[in-house]
Amino acid sequence: MAKKGRTKGEKPEALISALQAANEDLRSKLTDIQIELHQEKCKVSKLERDKVQEVKRVREQEQHRHTAMLTEQRAKWHEEKQKELQALRENLTRQHEQELARHAKIKDQENQRLKTALNAMRDGSGEKVRTALTLEAKEEARRFFDQERVKLLQEIVELKASKKQTDEALSNMIQADKMKAGDLRVEHRQHQEEISKIKWDCEKDIRRLVDEIKSKDRTIFSLEKELESTAGCLQKLQLQKDALDEQLFLVKESECGLGSPKREIPGRAGDGAEHCGSPDLRRNQRRVAELNSTIRKLEDRNSLLVDERNELLKRVRESEKQCKPLLDKNKLLNKRNDDLTQTIQKLEEKLKSLTKENNEMKERIGSHPPLKKLKSLNDLDQAHDDQEIAFLKLQVLEQQSMIDELTRDREKLLRKKRHKRSSRPVKVQKIFVFLIKKKAYAQEQLQADVLRYKAKIEDLEKELAFKGQVEKLESECSRLEEELQDSRDQNELLEFRILELEERERRSPPFNHLRMHPFSEGVSALQIYCMKEGVKVYWISSGTMGNEEQVAIIQASTVLSLAEKWIQQIEGTEAALHQKMMDLEIEMDMFCKQKGYLEEELDYRKQALDQAYMQIQELEATLYNALQQDKVIKYGEPLNELQKDELRMAVEKLRRQMLRKSREYDCQILQERMELLHQAHQRIRDLEDKTEIQRRQIKDLEEKFLFLFLFFSLAFILWP
Repeated sequence: MAKKGRTKGEKPEALISALQAANEDLRSKLTDIQIELHQEKCKVSKLERDKVQEVKRVREQEQHRHTAMLTEQRAKWHEEKQKELQALRENLTRQHEQELARHAKIKDQENQRLKTALNAMRDGSGEKVRTALTLEAKEEARRFFDQERVKLLQEIVELKASKKQTDEALSNMIQADKMKAGDLRVEHRQHQEEISKIKWDCEKDIRRLVDEIKSKDRTIFSLEKELESTAGCLQKLQLQKDALDEQLFLVKESECGLGSPKREIPGRAGDGAEHCGSPDLRRNQRRVAELNSTIRKLEDRNSLLVDERNELLKRVRESEKQCKPLLDKNKLLNKRNDDLTQTIQKLEEKLKSLTKENNEMKERIGSHPPLKKLKSLNDLDQAHDDQEIAFLKLQVLEQQSMIDELTRDREKLLRKKRHKRSSRPVKVQKIFVFLIKKKAYAQEQLQADVLRYKAKIEDLEKELAFKGQVEKLESECSRLEEELQDSRDQNELLEFRILELEERERRSPPFNHLRMHPFSEGVSALQIYCMKEGVKVYWISSGTMGNEEQVAIIQASTVLSLAEKWIQQIEGTEAALHQKMMDLEIEMDMFCKQKGYLEEELDYRKQALDQAYMQIQELEATLYNALQQDKVIKYGEPLNELQKDELRMAVEKLRRQMLRKSREYDCQILQERMELLHQAHQRIRDLEDKTEIQRRQIKDLEEKFLFLFLFFSLAFILWP
């Protein structure tokens, strides 16, 4: 019989060693999986960091390159303007000197002719000479008048034709510029749309990664709950072990007091131990099966993580491939900008040539030769000469009146053109003021929207903090409930110990005369307690077993039934906690949806801001076209360079402010998302540390439990 008991005791030892080996393998696999998971997370975070740094570096390089190109272009324009001004000054001085020399020659020729005429008239005498001279003077005056009239009419026709040609050329140039500006706007919009698409894809990837991190947090939290439940079970088993130690000690004391029982009892005791140990073996087998299932799940998750990592790498490569054509497009756009600057320079040169031609035409109109003035040349007939001079003066006055009328018409035309030229800059200034007011109103509205959304985000953060406090309170409540349950278990064990002592007192033979009889016959305190608790009591015939054996078997059965009841209570509390966790997860999903909605609204506001920026650029283009039109159609002085520079500086300032604000908003959003990611990583690390601590505790408890199991199995086997 002793050999049978030993063989039965060796089986659980083999099972225990197998279980230990399986547990160690599972632990090693779990550690490997955790290490791989941590490495994958590090790699993903490193890839994200590298990607963000690369994008920032490309942006900075593009900005530096654009600023350098702008400065170089401005310097070139300034130098070219200085050179053109110098050339204009030299040409004007040259023309002025030539005109002065020509006028001096004309005056000398007229003086010589008049002198010769005077000499001839003085030498000759008579009325024939005077009449001939008067007729010649009249004919010359008429010829000169007709010639001047024809010349002026021809010049007016030429001016009208040149005006029409310049208007047509201007309209063609404006249409071409508008077409080019439209093409540039379309390309710019396409570029902006592609950038927004890339941003949207990046945000989607970030959201997906955040959702994956949350799902992993949930799985870790569920594993922590499972570990806590197993730790509670192990604590309860430890308490049961303590109770069984006390029972063994009492049994040994009773054996010392009463003597050794029969030889047949150890075999039966071994059968009872086998009966008691079989549920433990089943539980261990169940745990092993659960651990195997968890290992399979973790392996599946690891494979999924590897697939996700490969997908992320593929996406990174695809994004790099997508960025290359964008960079090429950017280079092409820069080349087109250079071509446009060259075309603008050519157009400016054409405008300058047209202005020169207009100035030359003005000088031609203003520099027609004066009329000849004839004086009396005869000293004899003073009265007749005076009459002839008066007649000539009348003719000259008529000619001058005709010339004055023509000059008035020309001045009227010039005034009309000047009025048009002066009215257009006023309109341009009004448009510019309206644009500035519109930009300021749009900026104020955007700032108000940003402040409102910031307030919403702060409220959501407060709600999340409140939810975190609620979770902390719930965790404290669960901890207090566990402590209460432990204290109840200890109280039950103490009551069981008291009942056992009462039973021993009642059954002990030497103190029967001192024992009280508070209970009815045939019913003990232990049986009453078991009946109250609803525990099954196994009745065994007293003929085959002794009192101590019966007491030990009853106690073991009650311990098992109480353990089952405790397990049911633990399962109930576990289900309640699981339900609470599901509710909290639902609330967290709701908050995540709200956050995503707010992020979408913020993206919509950014798109509205980009559209406003595009409208500003369009208005700037119209303003530039208006200024170009004013440059072409002008006969007076053009707009000052200082005014143009001030307008350009104001537009550049507004553009920089809008870009700076958009960049600040983007940086704030990125910083908030990076902080959330850092918090999630910190939470994962803390949870991993907690899981390792709990694993160590579980390992210690398993070792203690195995030691106690071996001890009790040996005690039941060797119990005489």
